[in-house]
Amino acid sequence: MTSSFIRQILIFLALVAANVAVGDDVFPRPAALERDINFWVSIFTDYSTDEGALHDNRNLAVVYERLPMPESVSRSERNRRVKARRRYYQNLLRTLASGKRENLTAEEARVLALWPEGVSNKTLNAATGRIRFQHGLSDRFREGLVRAGRWRDHIHREFAKRGVPVELSALPHVESSYNPAARSHVGASGIWQFTRSTGRRFMQVDHVLDERNDPFLATEAAAKLLAYNYSITGNWPMAITAYNHGLAGARRAMRQFGDTEYTKILREYRGRTFGFASRNFYVAFLAAMQVDQDPEKYFPGLVPDKPVSYARFRLDAYVPADAMADALGISERQLARYNPALQATVWQGSKHLPKDFEIRVPVSLLDQAMEELVARVAPADRHDRQLPDLYHTVARGDTLSEIADEYRTRVSTLVALNGLSSRHRIRVGQQIRLPAAGPAPVVVASAPQEAPPPAVAPPAETPAAGPEPAADAPEAVAMVVTEDTMEDTTAEMLVDVPEADAVAIAGATDAGGAGQSTILSDPSDYSVAEDMTIEVQPLETLGHYGDWLDLRTQRLRDINGFAFRTPVEVGQRIRIDTSRVNIEDFENRRNSYHRQQQDSFFREHTITGIRQHVVRSGESVWILSLRQYDVPLWLFRQYNPSLDLERVRPGVKLNFPVLERNSNS
Repeated sequence: MTSSFIRQILIFLALVAANVAVGDDVFPRPAALERDINFWVSIFTDYSTDEGALHDNRNLAVVYERLPMPESVSRSERNRRVKARRRYYQNLLRTLASGKRENLTAEEARVLALWPEGVSNKTLNAATGRIRFQHGLSDRFREGLVRAGRWRDHIHREFAKRGVPVELSALPHVESSYNPAARSHVGASGIWQFTRSTGRRFMQVDHVLDERNDPFLATEAAAKLLAYNYSITGNWPMAITAYNHGLAGARRAMRQFGDTEYTKILREYRGRTFGFASRNFYVAFLAAMQVDQDPEKYFPGLVPDKPVSYARFRLDAYVPADAMADALGISERQLARYNPALQATVWQGSKHLPKDFEIRVPVSLLDQAMEELVARVAPADRHDRQLPDLYHTVARGDTLSEIADEYRTRVSTLVALNGLSSRHRIRVGQQIRLPAAGPAPVVVASAPQEAPPPAVAPPAETPAAGPEPAADAPEAVAMVVTEDTMEDTTAEMLVDVPEADAVAIAGATDAGGAGQSTILSDPSDYSVAEDMTIEVQPLETLGHYGDWLDLRTQRLRDINGFAFRTPVEVGQRIRIDTSRVNIEDFENRRNSYHRQQQDSFFREHTITGIRQHVVRSGESVWILSLRQYDVPLWLFRQYNPSLDLERVRPGVKLNFPVLERNSNS
């Protein structure tokens, strides 16, 4: 038998093994959740994107009407129509909530019949504030089922390797409709809708490479993240909920209701950021899985795309994109299409293809072996260094401090180089001059001001024939998504929108909000408890709390009975004073600090796996973490969130993330 045949057998056995235990025990479907699952099945298969359901946002079995809503209608007109129909049903509900049960009009009787028999006036009155509109998704879901065929085998292999149930390959249907070009309003990207901060834990995400946009690389990261979520939550319903809501929020809900009280959590948990999207994420996944496993039932005649056979080559030097395309005998457009992790800087010519990057090109486009074609690159086009960074194009969500951190410079330097009036005012699309570009030229009356080089994408070109995706495939545009097109390339999905005006964007999370204040993959609890106490986390001091609360540290010592110079200890609970800063602002400042620290670390490091260590007599957690495994204490604690650092005994199993230093893009 050939080695490739043996490899296929092993993959098949791994897939079988991964499916042995999969069933209701892995993805439970409590009877109380069936109404919610059925609602999402109908949204995915019965409602097109030119219509939607006006429904109760708590009892999804209550759908007031199917409302036509063509995608061509403007957002303001959409909102106007939804509000008008909402007012109509609010009036009906108020009438019924007043106690009217006899001499009903036909419409009053119809609306009352939507609710369980004997519904109370209190419930009907509360329902007046819960009317929401959900856009249909059937055409996008169908397109996603077609596209999924390109990557399904790869997803199953990666998930089997990590012990992740292959049924979770249905998750991108909920996140992005399997559209690699999907972008959310909070900066999530790709078929798995990773935010930048979460993506950087498992992938390279910077101005040269954004591996979130590559379905193959992002799938490997998704397998790691899902396995990590499961290692923290201990069950798949909450691991999936954490994918949207964040691990910290999921753990708070589990502490309140119990680890497996899924229905209670989804129905009764009132976390401040646990909105419609988080409440519905698990049931929407169950609905997507149901459709994904029986597509013929819902979309008769559907034919999935076939996987593309790729040739691959890992670069041993930095190479200009045009030189590589010429050597391979393809266009830059085609090279970009099949390597969507490469950022616009590469196609502009301000960056080379990075060393150690693995190029991927369909075999059908090549007339020789990849190695032979790459060898054609002239020695003059093989460089041992990357081009220096001259400019940074501001993306949505960027801050000047993050830009300074990414390019290892100071905010004050960027302010001076760019003549900025404020460090807090930069705009999407703005070109920020970096130190390597030198000072901006002095502008005189007779000379026009120098402008940064324009961002130019490779010219459009008709793709070559072959089994690769069709010309309108998302890969063809992923590299040139701009502020103007960002909304158009995004699938609509779960969101709580004020006034319930239509739906929002795939991949949006309740936990993140507009400012992405929550770190989704960090299980640490940064919230303030009802008794006004917080748990001390690594990297924190009384000085930090004083800054975030606008208080002197002595005030914190006084209310906690601390002697002068007494340090706080990780895991300790201390009382805080929010007389000057409200709780939400304090939590946002705290989250922002930790997000910045973690983002800085993950610009340099990527998590590739987990190793386990059994504690022996005399060993110290601090020494194991910092010296033997070279893992910062804050990251070690994220992989062991329930561990009491002061009570570690021999025989205890510790988890340590395996870190790899990122290559210099």
